[in-house]
Amino acid sequence: MLRVGLLTSGGDCQALNATMRGIVKTLTNCSPKPVEFYGFEDGYQGLIYSRFRVMTSADFSGILTRGGTILGTSRTPFKQLDTPEADGVEKVPAMVHTYHKLKLDCLFMLGGNGSTKTANRLRQEGLNVIALPKTIDNDTWGTDMTFGFTSAVEVATKCIDDIHTTASSHGRVFVIEIMGHKVGWIPLYAGVAGGADIILIPEIPYDLKAVERSIEQRIENGGRFAIVVVAEGAISKEDATLSKKEYKKKIAARTSPSIAYGLAADIERVTGRETRVAIPGHTQRGGEPDAQDRVFATQCGVEAARGCLEGEFGFMVAQRNGKMCRTPLEEVAGKLKYVNPSSDLVREAKMLGISFGDE
Repeated sequence: MLRVGLLTSGGDCQALNATMRGIVKTLTNCSPKPVEFYGFEDGYQGLIYSRFRVMTSADFSGILTRGGTILGTSRTPFKQLDTPEADGVEKVPAMVHTYHKLKLDCLFMLGGNGSTKTANRLRQEGLNVIALPKTIDNDTWGTDMTFGFTSAVEVATKCIDDIHTTASSHGRVFVIEIMGHKVGWIPLYAGVAGGADIILIPEIPYDLKAVERSIEQRIENGGRFAIVVVAEGAISKEDATLSKKEYKKKIAARTSPSIAYGLAADIERVTGRETRVAIPGHTQRGGEPDAQDRVFATQCGVEAARGCLEGEFGFMVAQRNGKMCRTPLEEVAGKLKYVNPSSDLVREAKMLGISFGDE
């Protein structure tokens, strides 16, 4: 008997179910032994408190196109991993206990950077763990792609597309805030796909005067409106010189709900142009996975299952140069994949006339 556990950790995204389906179908079709599936509810919390469901392949049928996760998810921050739960339960020993109690042969963990760090910790505790790269932010180091990313870009792009008509009708500047706290992959891709005039991302600190010049130049060239796409973690050149502690203090003192509102107020003040804000927010995590996500999620599930059947553990499934591969967890844990300011796409966007507020 092959006993495997599955859990989805951290923020939800559109292709979690498609990935689990890929794992389960591959094991069911290819394992020489019968397979028992244990689905842990609400991420690592299910593993800590032994909240699970014994599942069959039928439970994973018909979920390829379904967004979210049928197991539920939650956040268990890595930095708090050695801090007991509110009821005194020690997290890591409890997870190890549940794993051994169920006599699992492998734990499949679908999660992002923090969740992968926890998976690596469990590997260090002697558990057979395989991680799969889930995050709409596409910021997981060691893989060219994460599942959830292309679907999120699709939602963000649709938002930008829809804003164009109202921006044009009223001759307004629109500031559209796109998810991306530490990295700017979604706003970069959605901004280019949606025809944004300005894209502001965390990796390229911006100058408000440069943003102003770009808007004024567009108006002078006959444009009735301007679209500014800003990552939620975008930062000005002035703030980029602050220490981490000073910057956190400044953010805590911010009176506007988010960067988009402060930026919109600044733009309206310095340009005199009527400026509005649009924030698609958590819709970027919602809805059905797009076709590319369904394919990539399925590939991830199959490759993870293959590793289990071959007796290889302690890795994260990855895609590099279009090929599926396996990256050791110790090489992935704690690393982020940032947008390179000198990358081809940034260079090409600038050649189109898109401003990143840096020049």
